[in-house]
Amino acid sequence: MIAVGIDVGKSFLDVAVYGEQKVQRFKNTSGGVERLVKGLKKHKQVRIVLEATGGYEESVLEACAKAGLWIARINPRQGRDFSRATGQLAKTDHLDARMLAEMAAVFHGRLRQHTPAMPWQTELKGWLRRRRQVTDAIIGTRQQMTMALPVIRALMRKTLAALQRELAVVDAAMKQLLQVHATPAVRSAKGLGPVFQATTLALLPELGQLSRQQIAKLVGVAPLNRDSGQSQGKRKIYGGRAQMRVALYMATLSAVRWDPVLRSHYVQLRARGKVAKVALVACMRKLLGIVNARRREELRGCGEISCVV
Repeated sequence: MIAVGIDVGKSFLDVAVYGEQKVQRFKNTSGGVERLVKGLKKHKQVRIVLEATGGYEESVLEACAKAGLWIARINPRQGRDFSRATGQLAKTDHLDARMLAEMAAVFHGRLRQHTPAMPWQTELKGWLRRRRQVTDAIIGTRQQMTMALPVIRALMRKTLAALQRELAVVDAAMKQLLQVHATPAVRSAKGLGPVFQATTLALLPELGQLSRQQIAKLVGVAPLNRDSGQSQGKRKIYGGRAQMRVALYMATLSAVRWDPVLRSHYVQLRARGKVAKVALVACMRKLLGIVNARRREELRGCGEISCVV
């Protein structure tokens, strides 16, 4: 088995093979990615690990997956924790590539292989990213208007109007994709609006293929133990997919008001003395479990899975 680590940058890809000192560098362009994949395909069994870098890794990730190569994307925090555990405190592109190659050799059995996204999922992810950018710009502009001079405020109103028009265009494009690809499972409860549906379809393709405990941990709403010896720490949520968790949180806020099942669950938890935030996270976990179970039934009906994971 050949273990490969790829340190991804805006302009370059530094590629290391476990056990070798030499680190190769490719341009992070279509041509550079093509040459990299061509070289990796010469090996019979390859395990590749790279870090999420805000989107710069997407081209090489998808190219390797589509070429049939085993590749996994990890959170940068995992990479730094592994590096520190090995005693490697310095950080350079070459050192990071070698560290990822070592991680691929040691931990590939514990990492999730990346599955290439469908074209419509890639497009939906792009619209979601742009929607978040436009929404942040709108919020920032509104906050800045309160402190601006009158003449500047007039200019900012024009900017705000342009951003709102763009947001309408983005929402319309997302709505068209959802009309085709959103299944009843992701629309099966109150509170599951267009943003939740789009986020789920684009950023949580594992929905319906994992158990409720696994999907909760993947999103980051599972209570994690903090016990040692005779002491028992408080369970806390940690990690997971932040953008998906935010969408689930907003959906749950609506669901605990309007969905009878979630509302009853929330009221029971509060009656048992749970603080509001803890009760709300528990409702997030329950809502996610419901949607996951309904999606599993859909996949069963389509013959895409044969048993409960």
